[in-house]
Amino acid sequence: MHAHEIEQMIQAALPDALVEITDLAGDGNHYAARVVSESFRGMPRVKQHKAVYDALGGRMGGVLHALQLTTAIP
Repeated sequence: MHAHEIEQMIQAALPDALVEITDLAGDGNHYAARVVSESFRGMPRVKQHKAVYDALGGRMGGVLHALQLTTAIP
């Protein structure tokens, strides 16, 4: 899975999100994502992460092997 695909999927689900994707290993399978969204306000961190994983439509553990996730509120 390519970094721009991950970014597009997250932004489709969280339109106000600022998304930064880093390929950690250069292999297209291990990424870090920083997602900043106002929609996270009032959500516990676990729910913020779930919102991002939901945006990826079940690709975690399959097409997308690993995602180191950081979420924040602007």
